[in-house]
Order: sequence, then structure tokens, then C-alpha cells
Amino acid sequence: MNALEKFYDDTEQANVRYVGFASSDRRYDLAIVYSSMFFGKPLVICLQTGKAALLDSSDIEDLELLKHTFRTETLQQASELSDFFKEVIPDVQLTTEYE
Repeated sequence: MNALEKFYDDTEQANVRYVGFASSDRRYDLAIVYSSMFFGKPLVICLQTGKAALLDSSDIEDLELLKHTFRTETLQQASELSDFFKEVIPDVQLTTEYE
């Protein structure tokens, strides 16, 4: 009675970076998982809220996305996160594997 269709089931040794820092009015504790999965987009996990997102260089420019995903109170806080992510999120060239 197996009704699930498995799309992938891969195991890899991933590089994980744990970073804690504070801005002028907020503290951040993040885990960044660098992997070859998901078109090379790193998985960023907020260790305080459990919220996670796959981010690439275009995503980190979207302040509304960062504000919503990481539950910041202001766009200024989202901008601070964006500035940090610009240092740690690689610029990946996305190609689709479904072409």
C-alpha cells in the first residue's frame, strides 16, 4: 500500500555554517547549509524561529521576502540581513533540470 512516489532520496556530506550576530536592535542565530541539492541554493535556517528558506543572490535582494521569511519587524532589519547574506550566499547560476 505505497501511494507515495519518491522523487529523490540522496545523502551527502554538507557544509554547515553556524553564525550568531547582532544588529543595533536584534540578534540573529542562523545555520547555513551549503549543498549541491536545490540547484546549489543554500538552506538558511533561523535557529530562533525555525523558519527556513532556500536563498540565492536574487532572493537576498528582496527585502519583503526576507522580512516575511525571517520575521523581522522592519525593512531596515531585513536590509541588515540582506547585507549579511551578500557576504555568505554564493552567486549561483540557476539552470533547470527539466528542460
